[in-house]
Amino acid sequence: MAQGVKHFFSHILGYPNSLTLFRVAAVPLLIILLLFDNRVCGILVALVFVAAAITDYFDGYIARRYGLVSSLGKMLDPLADKLLVSSALIMLISLGRVPAWAVCIILGRELAVTGLRTVISEQGADASASMLGKYKTGFQIASIIPLLIHYSYFGLNFHAVGMVLFWLALVITLWSGIDYFVRFWRLVSEQEAGGK
Repeated sequence: MAQGVKHFFSHILGYPNSLTLFRVAAVPLLIILLLFDNRVCGILVALVFVAAAITDYFDGYIARRYGLVSSLGKMLDPLADKLLVSSALIMLISLGRVPAWAVCIILGRELAVTGLRTVISEQGADASASMLGKYKTGFQIASIIPLLIHYSYFGLNFHAVGMVLFWLALVITLWSGIDYFVRFWRLVSEQEAGGK
């Protein structure tokens, strides 16, 4: 039974990496829809973003559940996440919905932590995302969705909701970035102490 299910996912639905690649493929569509700043495109782009973000959970779950984890998947998954979130945030700057300086901090943190994770993993230490990193991603996604919708519906100002979540995401992004640097510093200190 388990072999049959594994065969189904790997050959019928495709490798979990196909879900990861869906996130990458969603980026051009997201950009095109955001070129048209209106209510219809706001709803459509939010739906595309939600569908792409949901695949982040399912590709990892399927890969772990059915033993389809691969080195390529481990590399592509965080890259696809960053591409999706970064593209959405940059487009939101162009629409004047978020401050550019705050997005620069978020994207700078992403680049810095990606570099640190590479160095940490090369040292043979655990470079997996911490719970803070997972919260950071969750708040970033949660803030982007209402910012993409932007307009008010049913008396709810989606832009205002998105901005509250955006500021929370910025704080958690900085916090998790500091956490990674502390982990890196400890690793370097331990190695120096061990080398003496």
